[in-house]
Amino acid sequence: MFTPPLEAGLRALWPTVLTDPGQRRVVQALDTGSQGLLYIAGPLLASWLATTYRPDAALAATAALGLAGTVVVLTAAPSRTWRPAAPDSGAAGSGRLMNTALVLLFLALAGTGFTLGAMNVWAAGMATAHRQPLLSGVLPAAFSTGSFLGGLIYARRAWPGTNTTQLLATSTLFLLGWLPLLSQPGPRTAIGLALLPGLFLTLVITCGFHTVDTLAPASRTTEAYAWLILSVGVGQACGTALAGTLADHPHTLAALPAAGAATALAVLACARGRLGPARRRGRHRRTHATGASLPRHARS
Repeated sequence: MFTPPLEAGLRALWPTVLTDPGQRRVVQALDTGSQGLLYIAGPLLASWLATTYRPDAALAATAALGLAGTVVVLTAAPSRTWRPAAPDSGAAGSGRLMNTALVLLFLALAGTGFTLGAMNVWAAGMATAHRQPLLSGVLPAAFSTGSFLGGLIYARRAWPGTNTTQLLATSTLFLLGWLPLLSQPGPRTAIGLALLPGLFLTLVITCGFHTVDTLAPASRTTEAYAWLILSVGVGQACGTALAGTLADHPHTLAALPAAGAATALAVLACARGRLGPARRRGRHRRTHATGASLPRHARS
């Protein structure tokens, strides 16, 4: 409950740090993709502290690192100087945050979060089935490695198409990446295959933030980013809960991540006409001069 909303706040700060839309596109993709590193290094660090010292040491280190990171963000110059955009009183309904398009987008990204939650339980199920406890950490780490690599690839160039087109395309690829895992491969093969959907997670989340930037009022984009993050988190909780109840059914458990990705794609396909005008990424950015708060992902 007391985790600081750093991700939504950081998204709002990037335009004050980088005024060039192309540079922001790159850094937002790297921002999302780099979170994959947290899910690789974090569990390793926690395990090392817990085994070398004691579990209390890992918990204390987690609290200390979280506090230190928060202080760094809060005391940075962009945080201290940022101000929200003033509502545009001349536009009808300009101050209203929620609309049908945003609700559908958040619902779709809840499906993406469902996939992440189900994946963690599936990884634990694989570890139990093959009597290899490390799989419960290695499989999510492989997925997160793919997410980091996907962010690097996405950031290297400007990709064609509108926000909506890219969101649909990356969501489709995210779903396709899960399909090979339905065959219940062995541990080594599963580790390699887990990279595939991970490659596209960063792209889905980044395109989702770009779409929010298009749909939300300039004065409420930070709040909209927070709703997006909340949607992913709620979906992740639901995926974990349902997968936990089905842990004794390996084939069903393996299908749940793909089911979440398919749900997300179906919602996006239905909402395609509502998700924004046919503009290319970066061209709809509101500049710092207008005081806009614009846009960074998994975990998950």
